[in-house]
Amino acid sequence: YIVILLSLGMVIAYIDRGNLSVVLALEEFKKAFHLADSQRGLLNSAFFWTYALLQIPAGWLVDRYGVKVPYALGFLFWCLVSALCGAITAVWQLLTLRLLLGVGESVVTPSSMRWIRFHCEEKERGLAVGLYMTGTKFGPAVAAPLAVALIQAYNWRWMFVLLGLGGLAWLGAWLALVKDDDRELERQQARQSGMAPVPFMRVLASPVMWGIIIGTFAYNYFVYFSMTWLPAYFVERRNLSLGTMGWYTAFSFGGMATMAAVAGWVADRIIARGGEPVKVRKAFTIAGLLLASTEVIGARSDSQSVALFFAVFSLSGLGLATANYWALTQTLIPGAAIGRIVGVQNCASNVAGIVAPMMTGWLKQATGSYEAPMQAVWILLMIGAAVYLLLVRRRYAPTSPR
Repeated sequence: YIVILLSLGMVIAYIDRGNLSVVLALEEFKKAFHLADSQRGLLNSAFFWTYALLQIPAGWLVDRYGVKVPYALGFLFWCLVSALCGAITAVWQLLTLRLLLGVGESVVTPSSMRWIRFHCEEKERGLAVGLYMTGTKFGPAVAAPLAVALIQAYNWRWMFVLLGLGGLAWLGAWLALVKDDDRELERQQARQSGMAPVPFMRVLASPVMWGIIIGTFAYNYFVYFSMTWLPAYFVERRNLSLGTMGWYTAFSFGGMATMAAVAGWVADRIIARGGEPVKVRKAFTIAGLLLASTEVIGARSDSQSVALFFAVFSLSGLGLATANYWALTQTLIPGAAIGRIVGVQNCASNVAGIVAPMMTGWLKQATGSYEAPMQAVWILLMIGAAVYLLLVRRRYAPTSPR
């Protein structure tokens, strides 16, 4: 039930970071604030500037003080900031609030992955991570139609207020149900293993870590392209109505979420029956990146049905990698500084959140179409598959100094 609670926390986080992409597809909003494509890209990326920058400090924070209290404080802060977006009257105010939203949410992934690392065994970790990571997909899946419904029922200002304050219901369950015990479990595991901890800088210097960093960036470039520009792509390139756009966005991320949980569970079952964990999780990760690369087929097609099919299929296919590439990190990297290691990986993930929306806005403005931005996604997905194949190997994993 804690894993489900972690997943729900991530759903709320993604709703609050993703609702802006729907607002930026509104003609009335673009006209009211005189937004060019490059400015829309900047606003979509602003959250990730602080979010990515603070991942390693947030990882240190949860390694030092445990998961429960830092997560609770960050959650409270970001919900209030999200609600304040409904009161903006100038672009600089929205930009500032999105930067602050990144500060509040920075603790989410280091906290969640640290909790899973010390409460779940290897043979059940894929499912645990898969269930948790469904929140990163169901969040955008829910955010688009929910934001559309609230905008149509009220307006975009009330949408921000209701979604921001509504998330606070989660906080009571977190404070009541979660024990502040991960630091004690870490000490117990260290005593039982009898191994000296691997220095943090030794981990960072390993080929495995660099393969994970590059692969994570490639994976998330596609995710954040989809989260920030897919609604506008559906409306502007494929001529969908606002309501239909919301449902297609939901189908795309919902398929990815479902595949993430299923693929994590299947990988766990294979490992429980004797499969080598690194090989199993690598195979799922590479397969997911290759299936995701089919998005370029839809980008180059003039057929509406082909384009919409591959928009859903490619994101759903990426779900094969979702749980397994995170679980693979926990398999290969020692646990003593897991919060900081997850912080490094999530920093790479969210640098993609900075680059993808800005690069997409620039390429679209320069070329006048979505084809070049989507070709960039394809190139990065292929690079991601290559580095997982060549660098992320057990023989390259960091070990304790002799």
